[in-house]
Amino acid sequence: MNKKRDIHVVPHADGWATKKESVQRAGSVTHTQKEAIDRAREQARREHVEVVIHRKDGTIRDSDSYGNDPRPPVDRKH
Repeated sequence: MNKKRDIHVVPHADGWATKKESVQRAGSVTHTQKEAIDRAREQARREHVEVVIHRKDGTIRDSDSYGNDPRPPVDRKH
């Protein structure tokens, strides 16, 4: 079974990191959150998963889905 692994943008000691769910190691580390979000979105488009963006305190700020959702929510932000 192929398990979906969403990509999270999380705070990191060296800036911001992209991490897949259930994986300890960061996929990439950047200086700014915007850079990390851009990288996560590129990867999510390729892998058809969701990007979950966190604030510095770890709470979820936003999310975007790039998967094959048969009933997608109406996205009023983009």
